[in-house]
Amino acid sequence: MTVYEAPAKINLSLHVKAPRPDGMHPVESLAQTIEWCDLVEVEEGDGEDSLRVEAEGAEGEGLSDKDNLVLKALAAARVAREVGPLRVTLRKRLPVAAGLGGGSSDAAAVLFAVGAPGVAAEVGADVPLFLTGGTMTVRGVGDVIEPAAPLSGFAAAVAAPGFGLATPDVYRRWDEMEGPGGEAAAPSSLPPALREGMPVRNDLLPAALDLEPRLGDFLADVRAAWGAPVLLTGSGSACFGLFGDFDEAESAAEAVSSMCRRSRGAELRPCGVRKA
Repeated sequence: MTVYEAPAKINLSLHVKAPRPDGMHPVESLAQTIEWCDLVEVEEGDGEDSLRVEAEGAEGEGLSDKDNLVLKALAAARVAREVGPLRVTLRKRLPVAAGLGGGSSDAAAVLFAVGAPGVAAEVGADVPLFLTGGTMTVRGVGDVIEPAAPLSGFAAAVAAPGFGLATPDVYRRWDEMEGPGGEAAAPSSLPPALREGMPVRNDLLPAALDLEPRLGDFLADVRAAWGAPVLLTGSGSACFGLFGDFDEAESAAEAVSSMCRRSRGAELRPCGVRKA
């Protein structure tokens, strides 16, 4: 049995453009993997694939059905190369439907394990970025990944509310609202490493707020507790703040734990999926 770490990511910036004829939305994002990981255990199976989910709280609900990205990744890998039956145990730690990319990262870990990274984009738009990891510029529909200058000098506190948001629903609402832009964070409120370059904003925030009214109250409560800017990652529902070091970030996460499904302080991670 081999164990792989499947990290979360945060979108420090997420700029969204109008959909292409196929309905996919081009994006430009500054993304960063963080040290908060699911664990994916892979070993040889008997006869057919099996997937077992061991979750903290309710994080594994619905993850062992036929639509799970881990199983989709295995099916795609077998088109590219010969892969025998596998037994996969997913130790789920990342909150689902939170914009942290947990499902995509789990799929990337399986592709890494079986040596089939080339099919990542076929499995899901976010899957390729977890094979690169670190600080990345993401373009296209999430399939163009370029390593960026590594960020340092801060850590993230992540807070996930007790409700999730489905990415397709948020993009659909963004289209219905005719593509609103998010409000950029003031450079003076950001760590020095983020004060230049791509404006720090999330264009999906207005749509997420319109789709889920509870999100606005949650963000306001977290902002009041932290006394610092609060940013949405991906299509939500998780948000994050940036702090000087891990201890500050962990204290901030603990301060909002009573209002969260999960909260966590996390260092910036310089890589994507890897053996544990």
